[in-house]
Amino acid sequence: MTLRTADSSTRIWEKGKAIVPNAPICNCPIATSLSLLGKKWTMLVLRDIAMRDMGRFSQLMKGIPGITPRMLSSRLKDLERHGMIVKTANRKSAKAAKWYPTEKGWDALPILFSYTAFGSKWFASQVFEDGKPREIAEIYPQRNLKDMYVNLDVDRARLKRLQSLGLPPKTSW
Repeated sequence: MTLRTADSSTRIWEKGKAIVPNAPICNCPIATSLSLLGKKWTMLVLRDIAMRDMGRFSQLMKGIPGITPRMLSSRLKDLERHGMIVKTANRKSAKAAKWYPTEKGWDALPILFSYTAFGSKWFASQVFEDGKPREIAEIYPQRNLKDMYVNLDVDRARLKRLQSLGLPPKTSW
């Protein structure tokens, strides 16, 4: 499938309009990325390794409720095979192995932050004890992380108004 490219004079995108790439694409990069990252549990495994420094098998089992040892092992192998994580073994014990993100794995961090921003805004009642939506900068205020995420504006008054009316949030377009 080849998508048409944008006219070089097109400089501004508007909500509701197609977002046309400016380079020829033979396979959708979203679908290609999802072939690995879209598998159940994969993003949670990557989250725990990259964001929570939980690289041991036992830590991952505790940190991801519902995952089975067999599924965790499978996801770790997938992530290793695709170069997202690397396994380091302790010479004294094979059970002391730990996984770390590779450069490719670290490049997925903005995706995890995007999920965090979206969930923090639109699913705040399930995410936060007080149920109040937050911008990602409120959750991760470290200045050196700002280039890794897109901050979704949280207009609390607008969100509350929509919820009180029982209306699904709509965009302005």
